[in-house]
Amino acid sequence: MTERPLKIGVVGIPGKWSSEALADAVANKTGHRLLIDMAGIDVSLADGSVGFEGHDLCQLDAIIVKKIAEVYSPNILNRIELLRFLGTTGVSIYSHPVAILQLVNRLSCTVTLRAGGIPLPQTVITENLDAAAKAVEKFGQAVLKPLFSTKARGMTVINRDQDGWRQSLQAFANRNSMIYIQKRIDIPGQDLGVMFVGGKYIATYARVGDKDSWNTTIQSGGHYTAHEPSTNVLKIAEKAQALFGLDFTCVDVVETSAGPMVFEVSAFGGFRGLRDAHGIDAAALLSDHVVDAQRAKRRGAS
Repeated sequence: MTERPLKIGVVGIPGKWSSEALADAVANKTGHRLLIDMAGIDVSLADGSVGFEGHDLCQLDAIIVKKIAEVYSPNILNRIELLRFLGTTGVSIYSHPVAILQLVNRLSCTVTLRAGGIPLPQTVITENLDAAAKAVEKFGQAVLKPLFSTKARGMTVINRDQDGWRQSLQAFANRNSMIYIQKRIDIPGQDLGVMFVGGKYIATYARVGDKDSWNTTIQSGGHYTAHEPSTNVLKIAEKAQALFGLDFTCVDVVETSAGPMVFEVSAFGGFRGLRDAHGIDAAALLSDHVVDAQRAKRRGAS
C-alpha cells in the first residue's frame, strides 16, 4: 500500500527569505506547501478547530515554526499559546511551543541558562531604578536589554563615566518596567553562532562586527565567516541547547578572557549564517529532520 504523503506546514513570515526557503524545502520533500502567517490563524475552543485562510490546520501531520512574528513583543506569547493548543489536536510541532516559550522572553532564557550552570555575563534584573543604577556603577559599562527583542533591537549601552547615563537608564525604564542589565563584555571583534538540528551539532559561524558598532549583528554592519569552535565552546553550547530541547537553534557564544560565555539560545535559529559561512542549506537540513521524525512516528504507530 502506498504511504500517504506527509502534510507539513511552516509558520513564518510570507515574503521573508528564510520562511519561503523552508516552505520550499518542505514542498520539495513532501509535495505539499503551506506557509502560515500567525496573524491569520483562528482558533475555536468549542469545537477544537484551528484554521488559516480556509485550511484546516488540524489535518496537518506537523508544523515547523520558523518565525512566529516579525517583531518580538509580549503578543508573541499569545501566538505560542495558539500553537500549543494546535499541538493538543494531534499535530506535531517543531520546535515544541513549550520549548519556544522558554526562549522568546529573554528573562526566561537567562534564568534557565543560569539554573543549568551555563556561564553568562554578569546580569542584574530589577524593577527598582536605584538597584539598576547601582548595577551600572558596579559594571562600569552595561547593556540594557528589552525582554522581547532580537538582533540588538531596543538595546542601550551606558557608561557610568559618561554624562547623562542616569537619564538614559531612566528613559529605558520608562519603556521597560523590568530592567535587564548585563555587564558589557569586551568582544574580540566577533561572537559565535553554534548551530544544532535535533540536538545534533551542525557547524559554527562567527559574526564579525563592524569596527564602528558596539555589536556584531548583520544589521549593524557585521558579516558571517566560518569558524572552528574550541572543544570548550562546543561543550558549553551543547549543554546550553540541551536545556531547551529545540529542533533547530543557534547558541550565541562569546569567547572572553574568562572563558566562553553564552549570550542566549535562539528560539528559531537563523539560516543565513550557515549559508554565507559554510554554504549549508539549513532549510533542507531542518525539513529532512522533521520528515524523518514524522515517518518514524508513523512507523511506530503502525
